Amino acid sequence: MNVMGIIFTNDADMGELTDERTMASLPFGGRYRQVDFALSNLSDAGVRHVGVISRHNFQSLMNHIGDGEEWGLELEEGGLEFLTPYAQSSTHTYRGKLESLSNAMHFLEYGAGDELVVMTDSAILSNIDLNAVLAAHVASGKDVTVVTKAGICNGEKIIDLALKVDDKGEVTDMMVDYAAPADYVSSMDIFVLDKAFLVRSVKEMIARDKFHMDRDLVMGGWQRNVVSVNTFPFGGVALYNESVEEYFNNSLSLLNGDIRQDIFNGCHPIYTKVRFRVPTYYGEGSQIDNALVADGCMLEGQVKDSILFRNVTVCKDAEVENCILFNDAVIGEGAELKYAILDKNVVVTPGAKLIGTRKNPVIVKRGETV
Repeated sequence: MNVMGIIFTNDADMGELTDERTMASLPFGGRYRQVDFALSNLSDAGVRHVGVISRHNFQSLMNHIGDGEEWGLELEEGGLEFLTPYAQSSTHTYRGKLESLSNAMHFLEYGAGDELVVMTDSAILSNIDLNAVLAAHVASGKDVTVVTKAGICNGEKIIDLALKVDDKGEVTDMMVDYAAPADYVSSMDIFVLDKAFLVRSVKEMIARDKFHMDRDLVMGGWQRNVVSVNTFPFGGVALYNESVEEYFNNSLSLLNGDIRQDIFNGCHPIYTKVRFRVPTYYGEGSQIDNALVADGCMLEGQVKDSILFRNVTVCKDAEVENCILFNDAVIGEGAELKYAILDKNVVVTPGAKLIGTRKNPVIVKRGETV
């Protein structure tokens, strides 16, 4: 079974955290980028032809992925391809995934031997066995398989695509961009389709000025009885990083060993770009309690319930609690940080105080001094 993968990189807005990067290149978990999960899931399933679709701010993403060597995608045939469909498009306004696919149709049609397409986003993180999803799709005989997660819909969170499924696994209702009730399951933005069906559907949808995968192809086609939909319920950890609050809470949830094990080593390891750094230095007076700390840090102050990326410095008498500190952040002597997200190369001056809340963490933009 020949399969191609497509990763969408821009379909969520995290404000200042994604002003200069795609959602896919957002750092996560101390040393990873969010795209690592999609790439690792595809790689583990043996997918060796992957297109990464990006609208803007994709330089850091390209730097991180490179030729895809860490995921086994550095191939002469197939391999990894960056798709920037809006670079040559007549419109620079994003109108939906179907339009992105239409503008990147050469990639879909190039894979002559590919029979199935796995499409995945970068905002919902999981460690999933895509071979099981592919097998379920083929066995179902349906046009589209949607990977779903129970327990996300609660009547408050806006869900991109929510589905109601009966005891036999048949879809009985769908909602798009709606605060679906708890008896619905949420799409994880992972879809499997026959390639020929996808190519034909994209062309037909675009000809009718329909641009949205969830609303127009999946729900619209299902409601008109022209698209059959199968669901694949996922039982593992799924982290929906669709807002700053969710990203903050999901990051700190990695301090729970069970969640960390499931998300990073559940079905397979999550791979990332290899960087060699010196071990972290823990000063004589440092106090580290329940923290995830990457290599190359220099810690002389107090760190509690926090995530520290590579090369972070926490000076003497500084206090860091419930924080996420990206690469090369420097926390000056006597500074106090609680509920904060510091982007790369941020400097907190000695004695400064940054105090946020769990629902509204303080965000300091890349390279700023506060």
